[in-house]
Amino acid sequence: MAKEKVTKKKKTQPKENKTSFIKNVRSEMKKVIFPSGKEVLKYTVATLIFCFLLVGFFMLLNLGLSIVKGMF
Repeated sequence: MAKEKVTKKKKTQPKENKTSFIKNVRSEMKKVIFPSGKEVLKYTVATLIFCFLLVGFFMLLNLGLSIVKGMF
């Protein structure tokens, strides 16, 4: 079996790439529109209601299946 020589390539990046990356991140962050407090509250309440509905659904499903299992 012949041994193959494995060479590791060093990743060298000039500083220009790092500074341009930071500049690009800053310019993209200026385009971001964050939700207002009212929107955050509205989405939070909607999420909690949805979670409670799911919990109720699975509790009823569990109860129904336990009753069916108890019959047999």
